[in-house]
Amino acid sequence: MKRGRSLFKPSWDLERNQLVERHTLTVLVDNEPGVLARVVGLFSARGFNIDSLTVSETEHDRHRSRITIVTVATPKVLLQIKLQLERLVPVHRVHDLTAEGKALERELALVKVAGKGENRVETLRLAEAFRANVVDASIDSFVFEITGRPNKVEQFISLMQPLGLVEVVRTGLTAISRGKEGM
Repeated sequence: MKRGRSLFKPSWDLERNQLVERHTLTVLVDNEPGVLARVVGLFSARGFNIDSLTVSETEHDRHRSRITIVTVATPKVLLQIKLQLERLVPVHRVHDLTAEGKALERELALVKVAGKGENRVETLRLAEAFRANVVDASIDSFVFEITGRPNKVEQFISLMQPLGLVEVVRTGLTAISRGKEGM
């Protein structure tokens, strides 16, 4: 596992005698009604789980969207997922950023923390250390915006728990490969 990738550690599936790994896939699709449902349907119909899903139009002039999917699977199941995604008509390209090994991954979270007195001071100190921005403040709570690798976001959330964590909203992972080539 690469440093800073995620909290998921590869494990062994004893029943199938195969390694289970976390992979980040990016899928370039036509931006039209029903495409996301078809992609998600492909996963659910075959019993595959999606740990994170983000989608947005990224090529406005060509009306194309980019879907980023994080899934955990054995190599055999992952190959099956990629082949089936590539067969869907509105899909233009499928990349396994994990296999390519050059991806940047980021996530955004809004974290609400309530507290007064010493906990409030400690909350602000930790937020500054994590470069979390205060996007809302009242006399008894804060809402922080934090962006970074999933493990950074997870660590910030766990530190806020004893200080008065109220609620967390996460965007899911977004990823892009390094280097001059595009998708």
